[in-house]
Amino acid sequence: MRSIVIVGFGGFGREVNWLARECGRTVLGFLDDNEPPGKKGNYRILGGLDACSEYPNVEFIVAIGNPRVRKKVVEKLVSQGVTAFATLIHPSVKMNESVRVGRGAMICAGSIATVDIAIGEHVILNLNVTVGHDGIIHDFVTVSPMVALSGNVILEEGVEVGTGAAIRQGITMSCGSMLGMGGIQTKDSQANTIYVGSPAKPLKQLPEFI
Repeated sequence: MRSIVIVGFGGFGREVNWLARECGRTVLGFLDDNEPPGKKGNYRILGGLDACSEYPNVEFIVAIGNPRVRKKVVEKLVSQGVTAFATLIHPSVKMNESVRVGRGAMICAGSIATVDIAIGEHVILNLNVTVGHDGIIHDFVTVSPMVALSGNVILEEGVEVGTGAAIRQGITMSCGSMLGMGGIQTKDSQANTIYVGSPAKPLKQLPEFI
């Protein structure tokens, strides 16, 4: 099994370092344009994103919570020839064999995905997320800790769901939209819009997810 290089040395990147090790994977270090190469505590910064070409025999994983930034970073890596992305699913995760998980996805400890669920590429399901039957989670979605997704929920590309939020059965969160922390989504969302509250209502527009 290939070693892993984590892209992004923020707090979530360090959590993904732990996730990878819990999955029995060897982590060589981090790539981050905002950090100088070298040791930083117990971690090793290998260089910026351009250093990816120095590691042809590893798998990369982009540990950046913001879906818009994560997509741009993945696209930059792909433009530089990266094709191998790791998929990390914590050993404590419970999911049926009918659940499909795309490359580059990160599913953290305590999460549950029941049956007939599609999870796309470069998706983050953080700690203790529950996903009900027939859910569809498209590429570059970020689901924060303690989120509850009921059955038949669709999260389109680039959706972000805040900590402790809940989404009612059959709801679609449109591309690039966001549900704030603790919000309860009871109606379909508009694209590129932040929703807050219970029941959640639109707050403001976000830049288009491209």
